[in-house]
Amino acid sequence: MDSMELEREKGITIQSAATFCDWKKVEDGKEEKYHINLIDTPGHIDFTIEVERALRVLDGAVMILCAVSGVQSQTVTVDRQMRRYNVPRISFINKMDRMGANPWKAVDQITQKLRIHAAAIQVPIGAEDEFKGVVDLIRMKAIYNDGPRGEVIRETDEIPAPVKKVAEERRNRLIETLADVDDEIAEIYLDERVPSQDQIKAAIRRATISLKFTPVMMGSALADKSIQPMLDAVCDYLPNPSEVENLALDRRRAEAPVKLVSYNSLPFVGLAFKLEESNFGQLTYIRVYQGSLKRTMNVFNARTEKKVRIPKIVRMHSNEMEEVNEIGAGEICAVFGVDCASGDTFTDGGLPYSMTSMYVPDAVISLSIKPKSSKDGANFSKAMNRFQREDPTFRVHVDLESQQTIISGMGELHLDIYVERMRREYQVEVETGKPQVAYRETITQQVKFDHTLRKQTGGAGDYARVMGFMEPIQPETAGYAPSTFTEKVVGGAISEKWLGACEKGFFESCRKGPLLGHPVLGTHMEINDGAIHTTDSSDHAFNMATKQAFRKAFKEAKPQVLEPLMKTVITSPNEFQGNVVGLMNKRNAVISDTEIGPEDFTMYADCSLNAMFGFSSQLRAATQGKGEFSMEFSHYAPTPGQLQCVNPLNTMKLGTDQCTGKS
Repeated sequence: MDSMELEREKGITIQSAATFCDWKKVEDGKEEKYHINLIDTPGHIDFTIEVERALRVLDGAVMILCAVSGVQSQTVTVDRQMRRYNVPRISFINKMDRMGANPWKAVDQITQKLRIHAAAIQVPIGAEDEFKGVVDLIRMKAIYNDGPRGEVIRETDEIPAPVKKVAEERRNRLIETLADVDDEIAEIYLDERVPSQDQIKAAIRRATISLKFTPVMMGSALADKSIQPMLDAVCDYLPNPSEVENLALDRRRAEAPVKLVSYNSLPFVGLAFKLEESNFGQLTYIRVYQGSLKRTMNVFNARTEKKVRIPKIVRMHSNEMEEVNEIGAGEICAVFGVDCASGDTFTDGGLPYSMTSMYVPDAVISLSIKPKSSKDGANFSKAMNRFQREDPTFRVHVDLESQQTIISGMGELHLDIYVERMRREYQVEVETGKPQVAYRETITQQVKFDHTLRKQTGGAGDYARVMGFMEPIQPETAGYAPSTFTEKVVGGAISEKWLGACEKGFFESCRKGPLLGHPVLGTHMEINDGAIHTTDSSDHAFNMATKQAFRKAFKEAKPQVLEPLMKTVITSPNEFQGNVVGLMNKRNAVISDTEIGPEDFTMYADCSLNAMFGFSSQLRAATQGKGEFSMEFSHYAPTPGQLQCVNPLNTMKLGTDQCTGKS
């Protein structure tokens, strides 16, 4: 599924890839055919948008865990994303043939760390290099894979003696766990009866779809062992499109939720969830929720309110395509020649529906970038435009003061990949500067202001007087709130038509703070009095007066620079714990929790993003390449006291007045 050359070189998934397959499930001599749409997503936190948009349109997920490492830091992040979109999941413990494989540790961690009921529905026959197959706990049969690629399934009622006792214990535990989440099994369990195979399977399906339970399977993808039973479980326990409640918003009824029904005969509703540039133009991935999408059909874009024609529909298999004439409800396809944005809703034009888009996290790291050669300017611009369309977390802007092109993203690897793609796909060599952190500014005490703008240049001049105060908004648990403005002018001291100019001036000032030129958070301004001049007062005058009052009051209100703190999770073998603690202490990190397992430990800490640049290489050096970490934005907090008097970007001194609040 990893078709990009860069993915194969680095051994990681960078872009999600879609494919489809038919799976023939044989049970009790009967053969049933299932059509599966599959999306393979990246595991690295820097490419989290690929996971977000895949989970937004999928009805179920297979959560893959390592039999040695168990629940890792990125597993917790993906679990949170699944909960955001209410996606039921089954779990598959991979790499059972690796040294140190322990599936029971992973099963326990799913329950403890992910806080969801989990129980194994299989027991391994052997482990590590002795891994031979699994025992199905529902049917109590041993399953082996024969043939060069494990394509031949061999089932037997004879369970190996060393495994039989464990299988019986784990089957009882499975029934006990199901009794906690399913009423029917609970009733059977309390009556001290044994549920039948069909009752157990039905209970697992109900509990999985209701997000109360995840069945756990195990195998080895590399050795082609126990993969077929996992695909059978996808058919048995994950919902089909008609069993999932997908909602649209009816714009004619104040965006009241409307349930979409997965029938081909109903009016068409679909969601564009991913854009990709190909040799034939823009490729738009669409999930069809209701109705069917046909070639040459005219569809209506709910955001732009424009009709577009669908010239070509294809099914995707990674980077290969199969042209089709029609796609039904519940399926995923790609279309050419449709100009739209990621998250746009398409209908047949008769329904006033729109669907919620996926969650897009804020960028946390920035980098200045420019082409080495001026002749590469055209290709550089093409690459920037393409990457922005494809990836909503990749952002580009030009700094008005420095005139630098700034790219922003989710992490160092995220930006490195795009720089490398620019070199390979567009033959553009670029120069990059040190990543700039997205700082913020705020104030810490209330300050009153009384500012008059008086300018006379011959003819009509400028006059405006604004009075009021500025005060800090107390930070909440989630961090600093956006800045706010209110006006409480009485008696017409300032005309209503000019108060809007005051508000505009305040928010323009907040976009570029007086200290470093970064946005201002957690600041409230109230204007409660002022004065006007019959001929010299204007929108422009009150706008400028508010800006000047803001700058003056801001410097007197003991301003602070805020820096982004990252929620950092580090996993490493126990022998390197001291080295890792030392690395975090050097960065003034606040370690909130440490979980120590038999082999590995997991450390949770909040650390400044500015201090985390280059951390990945230092962590690898300190742990002999065995440590791993993930970061995501947590909240903004004041920079340490010793840094408040110096610009963190080292471009200017802030000065004593700004640090002390003295005028």
